[in-house]
Amino acid sequence: MGGTVHFRTCNVCEAMCGMRVAVEDNRVVDIRGDRDDVFSRGHICPKGPAMRELQEDPDRLRFPMRRTPAGFVRVSWDEALGEAAERLAALQREHGPEAVGMYLGNPSAHGHGAILGANLLGMALGTKNRFDSNSQDANPRIFAALEMFGEATSLTIPDIDRTEYFLVFGANPAASGGSIMTLGDVRGRLSGVRERGGRFVLFDPRKTETAAYADEHHFIRPGSDAALMLGLLHVIFAEDLHDPRAIATIADGLPELRAVAARFSPERVAGPTGVPALDIRRIAREFARAPRAVAYGRMGVSTSAFGPLGSFLVDALNIVTGHFDRPGGAMFTTPATDVVRVARLLGMGGHGRFRSRVRGLPEVGGNLPATTMAEEMETPGPGQMRGFVVVAGNPVLSVPNGERIARALSKLDFMVAVDIYLNETTRHAHLVLPPRYALERSHYDLLFHTLAVRNTAKWSAPVIEAPPDTFDDAEILVGLAARLLGKRLSPSPLGAAAERLVGLLNKLGADGLLDVMLRVGPYGDKFNPFSKGLNLERLKKAKHGVDLGPLRPMFRERVRTETGKVRLAPPAILADVPRLDRFLTEAGAEGLVLIGRRHMRNNNSWMQNIPSLVKGPDRSTLLVHPTDAARLGLASGARVRVRSRVGEVVVGMTVTEDVMPGVVSLPHGHGHAAAADTMRVAAGVPGANANAITDDLYVEPLTGTAILNGVPVTVEAADVAPPA
Repeated sequence: MGGTVHFRTCNVCEAMCGMRVAVEDNRVVDIRGDRDDVFSRGHICPKGPAMRELQEDPDRLRFPMRRTPAGFVRVSWDEALGEAAERLAALQREHGPEAVGMYLGNPSAHGHGAILGANLLGMALGTKNRFDSNSQDANPRIFAALEMFGEATSLTIPDIDRTEYFLVFGANPAASGGSIMTLGDVRGRLSGVRERGGRFVLFDPRKTETAAYADEHHFIRPGSDAALMLGLLHVIFAEDLHDPRAIATIADGLPELRAVAARFSPERVAGPTGVPALDIRRIAREFARAPRAVAYGRMGVSTSAFGPLGSFLVDALNIVTGHFDRPGGAMFTTPATDVVRVARLLGMGGHGRFRSRVRGLPEVGGNLPATTMAEEMETPGPGQMRGFVVVAGNPVLSVPNGERIARALSKLDFMVAVDIYLNETTRHAHLVLPPRYALERSHYDLLFHTLAVRNTAKWSAPVIEAPPDTFDDAEILVGLAARLLGKRLSPSPLGAAAERLVGLLNKLGADGLLDVMLRVGPYGDKFNPFSKGLNLERLKKAKHGVDLGPLRPMFRERVRTETGKVRLAPPAILADVPRLDRFLTEAGAEGLVLIGRRHMRNNNSWMQNIPSLVKGPDRSTLLVHPTDAARLGLASGARVRVRSRVGEVVVGMTVTEDVMPGVVSLPHGHGHAAAADTMRVAAGVPGANANAITDDLYVEPLTGTAILNGVPVTVEAADVAPPA
């Protein structure tokens, strides 16, 4: 590999793969995996090398753009930031702070500058109308952690490197690189369970890419994971496969949980879940008796009708069987930067402190459900959103009933987007502020080091010299925040804190603030010049990262309930059990239900303008089981109309036994026709927007999270005329 070689971390997905990046004449000529990376050990997926194409993409924005009747035109940074701040502030002066909303997309989590800057901008706006991508996937998991451990950021991570029994519900890490389980060496760690003599059991309505690594895969009906877990707990309690005295030292509420599980025998849940009672009993015994075991659940659990209950029960399974806070089980990380403390200071750890204006859905971590955005823009009255800020997000494609969101965005008084593309969402913005791309700025994974299966730390330097007159994420977001704060009519406590943080970030920069966080963190030098502890300068010298060791017991530090014990019977979550009872009674009465899916070459909605990632066979077809296809009189290759309460899409169909009967699967992130002039590669990729048929009113009640897996749909030949 020629050229100057740089080592950095891929920031495209959660896996944190280390890369060797070769650069000649300020141009990337080669990207491949870094075999010496302390975390990923050489693993890399196709998205990493594709960063070169994204860096050079002619459709990527480099400078601020203003929307005019004749199209988007370039403006100066000073003009763009000044106009954005003035128009947002004017809306808030006239209509109140809630007149402006803000949405943070997934890419904003992939870098320390974006995370720090985005939260600072949110503080400067002072609005309750804040939304993020967590309400499409993670809020039920976050809420369960808050209810169980007293801290929303106390998310347990599977110690996959040392486990001997890996029990997985509705997760596909082979395609996602992990989700709230940052894996690094994805293939190596998934294969490692079986290679060292362990067992890997997977429950999913689809035979996913991860099933290839498992000893056994079981189909399960969407939405029924919580019932299956209660069936497993039923066996564990009934056969005394737990230690009540040991559990009592770390947890409260065991009798209440046991009483709930007693109602969900394997025989009762077998029919509604689709999992035979004998298998439920066997797996419960195997899991409880394994010396080192861990249960893990993700998107299929979190985005179902019982996301909070299911997420809670995953951790309950680990705790009841003694597979919690010990090697090989569910553990907490010890990251080099204390993100937990930062989140607490920013007020990101609550639930239900305020609710959405129209539907009354609760906030989680300071953000309202994204499913409420359109109605908050459309509905007149005090608090109506008239202005909007979108940071690295495309909610028109990624939020349920995206077509409704597009209509609402088109009618706003003012919108500003921080993004590198003119996509289905940002095309509605009055101003678009594009940051430098990842290879042009430094990088540290504040969030994903906190979710990783091993404690490591790694800082990445820019590998490309950025063009003049360009800004990185933090500079744009902090610059906008500073201008907004200067236009406030009266300072608020949150605004005063934001002013102090603006001053700090302007003085130190994102890297300087990262240095402070490292130095005061658990491995830091504490500003002692004679210490060998961690600081940014030492981290810069470790080009392959610093290995801080395996996960370690952190119970006392991460459980922050009033009693210091885990809550095994949180009232808010167990109050949802009667709804699960009704679900089991009604299961089987519904027709087809829709689930999503993900491919390793995709990353939500924003990597489809890269030729190397979209080439090959059509990955956007609807998967249908042979029995359902025969009943519908349809065959592979047919064009079909998939319809839900909110809309319909027309897609190609593939008949396969990889989905269970009664379930159809359509991937998200496709359907870029609305951006045909500005994302020219993506516009030619087959597929429709799956979120045109997911339902913004179909949410689970505890957090308001969209139900994306288990959406009722009908399927018919596309040549059948739609109803009038």
